[in-house]
Amino acid sequence: MGALADYLVLDLSDEKGTLCARLLSDMGATVTRFEFNEDSRDLFLEAIKKVTVIIETYPPGYLPSLELGYTDLNKINPSLIMASITPFGQSGPYKDYKACDLTLQAMGGWLSVTGEPREPLKLFGNQAYFTASLFAANGILLALWRRHATGRGQHLDISVFECVAATLDQVLPRYFYQGIVSRRQGSRHWNNAFRIFPCKDGFILLSIFQHWETLVEWLVSEGMAADLADARWRDREVRIKGADHIAKVLEAWTLTHTANELVEKGQLMHFPWAKVTSVPELVESPQLAARNYFKQAT
Repeated sequence: MGALADYLVLDLSDEKGTLCARLLSDMGATVTRFEFNEDSRDLFLEAIKKVTVIIETYPPGYLPSLELGYTDLNKINPSLIMASITPFGQSGPYKDYKACDLTLQAMGGWLSVTGEPREPLKLFGNQAYFTASLFAANGILLALWRRHATGRGQHLDISVFECVAATLDQVLPRYFYQGIVSRRQGSRHWNNAFRIFPCKDGFILLSIFQHWETLVEWLVSEGMAADLADARWRDREVRIKGADHIAKVLEAWTLTHTANELVEKGQLMHFPWAKVTSVPELVESPQLAARNYFKQAT
Protein backbone atom coordinates (compact mmCIF):
# COMPACT_ATOMS: atom_id res chain seq x y z
CA MET A 1 0.00 0.00 0.00
CA GLY A 2 1.07 3.58 -0.59
CA ALA A 3 0.69 6.59 -2.84
CA LEU A 4 2.62 4.85 -5.65
CA ALA A 5 1.08 1.40 -5.22
CA ASP A 6 -0.17 1.27 -8.83
CA TYR A 7 3.20 2.02 -10.42
CA LEU A 8 5.97 -0.24 -11.70
CA VAL A 9 9.54 1.05 -11.49
CA LEU A 10 12.41 -0.52 -13.40
CA ASP A 11 15.71 0.05 -11.61
CA LEU A 12 18.78 0.10 -13.89
CA SER A 13 20.87 2.15 -11.48
CA ASP A 14 24.08 1.75 -9.55
CA GLU A 15 24.89 3.48 -6.23
CA LYS A 16 23.97 6.87 -7.71
CA GLY A 17 20.28 5.88 -7.86
CA THR A 18 19.89 3.30 -5.11
CA LEU A 19 18.28 5.69 -2.64
CA CYS A 20 15.87 6.96 -5.30
CA ALA A 21 14.61 3.43 -5.97
CA ARG A 22 14.26 2.75 -2.24
CA LEU A 23 12.25 5.93 -1.69
CA LEU A 24 9.81 5.04 -4.47
CA SER A 25 9.52 1.54 -3.02
CA ASP A 26 8.79 3.00 0.43
CA MET A 27 5.96 5.00 -1.17
CA GLY A 28 4.41 1.79 -2.45
CA ALA A 29 5.82 1.40 -5.97
CA THR A 30 6.80 -2.04 -7.20
CA VAL A 31 10.53 -1.74 -7.93
CA THR A 32 12.21 -4.36 -10.08
CA ARG A 33 15.96 -4.58 -10.61
CA PHE A 34 16.97 -5.23 -14.20
CA GLU A 35 20.56 -6.21 -15.12
CA PHE A 36 20.66 -5.23 -18.78
CA ASN A 37 22.52 -7.24 -21.43
CA GLU A 38 22.00 -8.11 -25.09
CA ASP A 39 20.32 -11.45 -24.28
CA SER A 40 17.59 -9.72 -22.26
CA ARG A 41 16.83 -7.01 -24.84
CA ASP A 42 13.50 -8.52 -25.96
CA LEU A 43 12.40 -9.04 -22.37
CA PHE A 44 13.34 -5.45 -21.60
CA LEU A 45 11.38 -4.04 -24.54
CA GLU A 46 8.33 -6.09 -23.59
CA ALA A 47 8.53 -4.86 -19.99
CA ILE A 48 8.67 -1.23 -21.14
CA LYS A 49 5.03 -1.46 -22.22
CA LYS A 50 3.96 -1.83 -18.58
CA VAL A 51 6.64 0.19 -16.80
CA THR A 52 5.83 3.61 -15.34
CA VAL A 53 9.32 4.79 -14.33
CA ILE A 54 12.89 3.84 -15.27
CA ILE A 55 15.84 4.87 -13.08
CA GLU A 56 19.14 4.56 -14.92
CA THR A 57 22.72 5.66 -14.33
CA TYR A 58 24.50 4.65 -17.55
CA PRO A 59 27.00 7.11 -19.11
CA PRO A 60 25.40 9.73 -21.38
CA GLY A 61 24.78 8.31 -24.85
CA TYR A 62 25.09 4.65 -23.90
CA LEU A 63 21.41 3.69 -24.04
CA PRO A 64 20.76 5.76 -27.20
CA SER A 65 23.69 3.94 -28.85
CA LEU A 66 21.72 0.70 -28.29
CA GLU A 67 18.54 2.35 -29.57
CA LEU A 68 17.20 2.14 -26.04
CA GLY A 69 17.34 5.82 -25.14
CA TYR A 70 14.31 7.75 -23.97
CA THR A 71 13.32 8.78 -27.48
CA ASP A 72 13.27 5.11 -28.54
CA LEU A 73 11.42 3.86 -25.47
CA ASN A 74 8.92 6.71 -25.55
CA LYS A 75 7.69 5.41 -28.90
CA ILE A 76 6.80 2.12 -27.21
CA ASN A 77 5.35 3.74 -24.08
CA PRO A 78 4.48 7.45 -24.49
CA SER A 79 3.67 7.77 -20.78
CA LEU A 80 7.07 6.45 -19.67
CA ILE A 81 9.10 8.52 -17.19
CA MET A 82 12.87 8.04 -17.21
CA ALA A 83 15.24 9.51 -14.62
CA SER A 84 18.85 9.50 -15.84
CA ILE A 85 21.27 10.15 -12.98
CA THR A 86 24.84 10.89 -14.14
CA PRO A 87 27.77 12.79 -12.66
CA PHE A 88 27.40 15.89 -14.86
CA GLY A 89 24.24 15.41 -16.90
CA GLN A 90 23.51 14.49 -20.50
CA SER A 91 25.17 17.55 -22.03
CA GLY A 92 27.95 20.08 -21.45
CA PRO A 93 31.76 19.92 -21.58
CA TYR A 94 31.97 17.65 -18.51
CA LYS A 95 29.33 15.10 -19.55
CA ASP A 96 31.89 12.37 -20.30
CA TYR A 97 34.12 13.09 -17.29
CA LYS A 98 34.61 10.24 -14.84
CA ALA A 99 33.73 10.99 -11.24
CA CYS A 100 32.94 9.47 -7.87
CA ASP A 101 30.98 10.80 -4.91
CA LEU A 102 34.05 12.48 -3.41
CA THR A 103 35.07 14.28 -6.62
CA LEU A 104 31.52 15.57 -7.00
CA GLN A 105 31.53 16.82 -3.41
CA ALA A 106 34.71 18.71 -4.27
CA MET A 107 33.67 20.06 -7.66
CA GLY A 108 30.18 20.99 -6.46
CA GLY A 109 31.54 23.30 -3.76
CA TRP A 110 30.83 21.36 -0.59
CA LEU A 111 34.47 20.85 0.38
CA SER A 112 35.15 24.58 0.16
CA VAL A 113 32.86 25.15 3.13
CA THR A 114 33.25 21.97 5.23
CA GLY A 115 36.10 21.22 7.60
CA GLU A 116 38.62 23.25 9.54
CA PRO A 117 39.94 26.48 7.98
CA ARG A 118 43.22 24.85 6.94
CA GLU A 119 41.84 21.86 5.04
CA PRO A 120 38.60 20.47 3.52
CA LEU A 121 36.61 17.66 5.11
CA LYS A 122 34.70 14.96 3.20
CA LEU A 123 31.07 14.56 4.20
CA PHE A 124 30.20 11.15 5.62
CA GLY A 125 29.04 8.50 3.17
CA ASN A 126 27.87 9.00 -0.42
CA GLN A 127 26.15 12.29 0.29
CA ALA A 128 26.42 13.56 -3.29
CA TYR A 129 24.75 10.44 -4.66
CA PHE A 130 22.09 10.52 -1.94
CA THR A 131 21.34 14.16 -2.74
CA ALA A 132 20.94 13.35 -6.43
CA SER A 133 18.60 10.48 -5.55
CA LEU A 134 16.43 12.87 -3.53
CA PHE A 135 16.28 15.30 -6.45
CA ALA A 136 15.46 12.42 -8.80
CA ALA A 137 12.68 11.13 -6.55
CA ASN A 138 11.14 14.60 -6.32
CA GLY A 139 11.42 15.00 -10.08
CA ILE A 140 9.70 11.66 -10.64
CA LEU A 141 6.82 12.65 -8.36
CA LEU A 142 6.38 15.91 -10.27
CA ALA A 143 6.55 14.04 -13.58
CA LEU A 144 3.87 11.63 -12.35
CA TRP A 145 1.66 14.60 -11.50
CA ARG A 146 2.16 15.98 -15.02
CA ARG A 147 1.48 12.51 -16.44
CA HIS A 148 -1.91 12.48 -14.74
CA ALA A 149 -2.83 15.74 -16.49
CA THR A 150 -1.35 15.06 -19.93
CA GLY A 151 -0.87 11.30 -20.23
CA ARG A 152 2.68 11.99 -21.39
CA GLY A 153 5.94 10.85 -19.86
CA GLN A 154 9.13 12.83 -19.34
CA HIS A 155 12.91 12.41 -19.40
CA LEU A 156 14.58 13.75 -16.26
CA ASP A 157 18.24 14.70 -16.71
CA ILE A 158 19.68 14.57 -13.16
CA SER A 159 23.23 15.89 -12.77
CA VAL A 160 24.83 14.95 -9.43
CA PHE A 161 27.16 17.93 -9.83
CA GLU A 162 24.23 20.33 -10.14
CA CYS A 163 22.39 18.71 -7.22
CA VAL A 164 25.44 19.29 -5.00
CA ALA A 165 25.66 22.93 -6.09
CA ALA A 166 21.92 23.37 -5.49
CA THR A 167 22.27 22.41 -1.82
CA LEU A 168 24.83 25.04 -0.86
CA ASP A 169 22.21 26.53 1.43
CA GLN A 170 23.22 30.10 2.30
CA VAL A 171 26.53 29.95 0.41
CA LEU A 172 25.35 30.92 -3.08
CA PRO A 173 22.72 33.51 -1.98
CA ARG A 174 25.31 35.26 0.20
CA TYR A 175 27.73 35.31 -2.74
CA PHE A 176 25.19 36.55 -5.30
CA TYR A 177 23.57 39.20 -3.11
CA GLN A 178 26.35 40.25 -0.73
CA GLY A 179 29.54 39.24 -2.51
CA ILE A 180 30.56 37.13 0.52
CA VAL A 181 32.73 34.08 -0.19
CA SER A 182 31.89 31.50 2.49
CA ARG A 183 34.84 29.67 3.98
CA ARG A 184 35.47 26.62 6.12
CA GLN A 185 35.04 27.35 9.82
CA GLY A 186 35.10 24.02 11.57
CA SER A 187 32.26 23.28 13.99
CA ARG A 188 30.83 26.81 13.85
CA HIS A 189 27.48 27.47 12.19
CA TRP A 190 27.80 29.78 9.19
CA ASN A 191 26.48 32.79 11.19
CA ASN A 192 28.12 31.73 14.49
CA ALA A 193 24.72 31.04 16.06
CA PHE A 194 25.74 27.48 17.01
CA ARG A 195 29.03 25.79 17.79
CA ILE A 196 30.21 22.40 19.04
CA PHE A 197 32.05 22.38 22.37
CA PRO A 198 33.93 19.65 24.27
CA CYS A 199 32.53 18.32 27.55
CA LYS A 200 33.86 15.89 30.15
CA ASP A 201 32.50 12.93 28.24
CA GLY A 202 32.05 14.05 24.64
CA PHE A 203 30.71 17.03 22.73
CA ILE A 204 27.66 19.27 22.77
CA LEU A 205 26.06 21.62 20.25
CA LEU A 206 25.24 24.98 21.87
CA SER A 207 23.38 28.06 20.68
CA ILE A 208 25.68 30.85 21.80
CA PHE A 209 23.43 33.88 21.22
CA GLN A 210 19.91 32.69 22.09
CA HIS A 211 18.52 33.73 25.51
CA TRP A 212 21.83 35.50 26.18
CA GLU A 213 20.89 36.95 29.58
CA THR A 214 19.74 33.54 30.86
CA LEU A 215 22.94 31.88 29.66
CA VAL A 216 25.10 34.52 31.34
CA GLU A 217 23.17 34.18 34.61
CA TRP A 218 23.85 30.44 34.51
CA LEU A 219 27.57 31.05 33.97
CA VAL A 220 27.66 33.65 36.75
CA SER A 221 25.98 31.22 39.18
CA GLU A 222 28.86 28.81 38.62
CA GLY A 223 31.58 31.47 38.65
CA MET A 224 32.46 30.77 35.00
CA ALA A 225 31.20 33.95 33.24
CA ALA A 226 34.60 35.71 33.08
CA ASP A 227 33.81 39.11 31.48
CA LEU A 228 30.61 38.04 29.71
CA ALA A 229 28.49 39.68 32.43
CA ASP A 230 29.71 43.10 31.25
CA ALA A 231 26.91 45.22 29.81
CA ARG A 232 28.66 45.62 26.43
CA TRP A 233 28.02 41.95 25.59
CA ARG A 234 24.26 42.58 25.60
CA ASP A 235 24.70 44.18 22.16
CA ARG A 236 24.23 41.41 19.56
CA GLU A 237 26.65 43.03 17.12
CA VAL A 238 29.34 43.09 19.81
CA ARG A 239 28.68 39.40 20.50
CA ILE A 240 28.97 38.56 16.80
CA LYS A 241 32.33 40.33 16.53
CA GLY A 242 33.53 38.74 19.75
CA ALA A 243 32.25 35.22 18.99
CA ASP A 244 35.69 33.63 19.32
CA HIS A 245 36.19 35.13 22.78
CA ILE A 246 32.73 33.98 23.87
CA ALA A 247 33.57 30.50 22.60
CA LYS A 248 36.72 30.35 24.72
CA VAL A 249 34.76 31.24 27.86
CA LEU A 250 32.03 28.71 27.04
CA GLU A 251 34.55 25.97 26.32
CA ALA A 252 36.16 26.42 29.75
CA TRP A 253 32.67 26.04 31.21
CA THR A 254 31.46 23.04 29.17
CA LEU A 255 34.61 21.12 30.07
CA THR A 256 33.43 21.13 33.70
CA HIS A 257 30.19 19.30 32.82
CA THR A 258 29.02 16.19 31.07
CA ALA A 259 27.03 16.68 27.88
CA ASN A 260 23.88 15.20 29.41
CA GLU A 261 24.04 17.57 32.38
CA LEU A 262 24.10 20.58 30.10
CA VAL A 263 21.45 19.27 27.71
CA GLU A 264 18.97 18.35 30.46
CA LYS A 265 19.27 21.68 32.25
CA GLY A 266 19.49 23.64 29.00
CA GLN A 267 16.28 22.09 27.65
CA LEU A 268 14.48 23.15 30.86
CA MET A 269 15.49 26.70 29.95
CA HIS A 270 14.32 26.21 26.33
CA PHE A 271 17.80 26.10 24.83
CA PRO A 272 17.88 24.00 21.61
CA TRP A 273 21.01 22.15 22.72
CA ALA A 274 21.98 18.61 21.83
CA LYS A 275 24.65 16.09 22.66
CA VAL A 276 26.74 14.84 19.75
CA THR A 277 25.42 11.28 19.80
CA SER A 278 27.48 8.20 18.94
CA VAL A 279 25.97 5.31 16.98
CA PRO A 280 25.67 3.01 20.06
CA GLU A 281 23.94 5.84 21.93
CA LEU A 282 21.61 6.43 18.98
CA VAL A 283 20.60 2.77 18.94
CA GLU A 284 19.75 2.98 22.65
CA SER A 285 17.85 6.26 22.34
CA PRO A 286 14.72 6.24 24.56
CA GLN A 287 12.97 8.50 22.03
CA LEU A 288 13.49 6.04 19.19
CA ALA A 289 12.55 3.13 21.46
CA ALA A 290 9.29 4.83 22.47
CA ARG A 291 8.37 5.22 18.79
CA ASN A 292 9.48 1.68 17.88
CA TYR A 293 11.89 3.07 15.28
CA PHE A 294 14.15 0.04 14.98
CA LYS A 295 12.34 -3.10 13.86
CA GLN A 296 13.60 -6.64 13.42
CA ALA A 297 13.72 -7.54 9.73
CA THR A 298 11.99 -10.79 8.76
